[in-house]
Amino acid sequence: MKHKILQNKFAAAFVLWAMLVTPFAALAQTSVKMPKNKYKVQDDVKIGNDASRQVEQQFPILNDAQARDYVARVGERLVAAIPTEFRQPAFDYRFDVVNARDINAFALPGGPMYVNRGMIEAAKNEGEMAGVMAHEISHVALRHATAQQTKVNNPLNQILGIGAVLGGAILGGGSGAQLGQMIVAGSFLRYSRDYETQADILGARIMADAGYDPRDLANMFRTIAGESGGGRSPEWLSSHPDPGNRFQKINQEAQYLNVSSNPIKITRDFSRVQERLRSMPRARTMAEIERDHKGGQATSSTAAGNYSTNVPYPAASYRVYQSGNWIRMNVPNNWREFGGQSDVTFAPEGAYGNQGITHGVMVGISRSRGGTFAQASEDYVNGILQSNSYLRQQSDFSRSTVAGRQGYITTLAGRSPVTGRNETVTVYTVPMRSGDVLYVAGVAPTDEAYRYQSALRTMIGSIRLGD
Repeated sequence: MKHKILQNKFAAAFVLWAMLVTPFAALAQTSVKMPKNKYKVQDDVKIGNDASRQVEQQFPILNDAQARDYVARVGERLVAAIPTEFRQPAFDYRFDVVNARDINAFALPGGPMYVNRGMIEAAKNEGEMAGVMAHEISHVALRHATAQQTKVNNPLNQILGIGAVLGGAILGGGSGAQLGQMIVAGSFLRYSRDYETQADILGARIMADAGYDPRDLANMFRTIAGESGGGRSPEWLSSHPDPGNRFQKINQEAQYLNVSSNPIKITRDFSRVQERLRSMPRARTMAEIERDHKGGQATSSTAAGNYSTNVPYPAASYRVYQSGNWIRMNVPNNWREFGGQSDVTFAPEGAYGNQGITHGVMVGISRSRGGTFAQASEDYVNGILQSNSYLRQQSDFSRSTVAGRQGYITTLAGRSPVTGRNETVTVYTVPMRSGDVLYVAGVAPTDEAYRYQSALRTMIGSIRLGD
């Protein structure tokens, strides 16, 4: 009888203790509040969409469906774990891999996110990679980019112009920024120490709710620092200042989170994708990409060169160009090529330079944002028009066939700021099986366009796709 009473008293005491302690544990979690922001959610979306178009035109996006899909799956898992109070239905979180060896990742306002191949290769497990992604997602969810501009009281038109600042002329706009100016993204997305702390804390919470161990986010800081070598601060850490003792703070925060006893670490998909990336040819650093862009080596759209008023016409003989398995086509023998992972530009001597091309053809893949092929085609053309303000669309989209697939064709025209002559740009778009868009854009002065149309038709007729 006494034993029974003692049991009941002990049980009651335990319940009372639990009721008292649980609130203190909850209070121990650091509170995160949405910063003051004078801009609309739609402003974040517009800034991010404008900037992402420029990123995908200027950065070497990795054309590998397996790696891209894997990173997207991890990203979607993390996005699903964003606390309700920080969710924005208008935001479109989407993920791509940049084929650069720098240990870096960044997210743009409204949701577009880019993870460098070097970041994935450096991570010791999926949790470390997911930690960086959760941190970046937190910056987006908390709207830190526009909140930071609120602090400095920047006018709306200045921050909405970020896409123009980040981007570059892809067909030769005289005022187009060069690839190096894309690094402006680093300053635009270089957050204050307070915002870094917020992203660490919310990122840790998102990780725990998504099945990861927040300590892997803390560990990633050490992994990144250890991989840098030469005493040089890695890109990601240089644009994400240490708010002080972040390793200890994240580990401390993890104590108060509901972390799985069997968190996601090394998964089969992580191992496969990491091995796949490491087996690929060495990726260039962003410094090399910038230097090559200026110096005439392989770039996505331009190369250093001297523009000439005496550009040779396309040769009557052709050679075969092939890039991996994604495309094969015939090209005039007297045209040089400047190729990236998923795009290539062909141009004769005297027709290329640091302001784009004045004669030639550009071929590449434009990433789809969902929706119809017609909308994706329109998005690509709008991107050209935005980056080359002198151009105007001269015709509606009409049906065309490329590589046996139904696509579209349209014509743009305007006075080139490089040559001072009227320029005609013929744009073909073709659906890829991935949902992305293959584009072929032929460029020539209008009064010489007839001499280039034959070469463009030959190139179009020879295209074979391997997707």
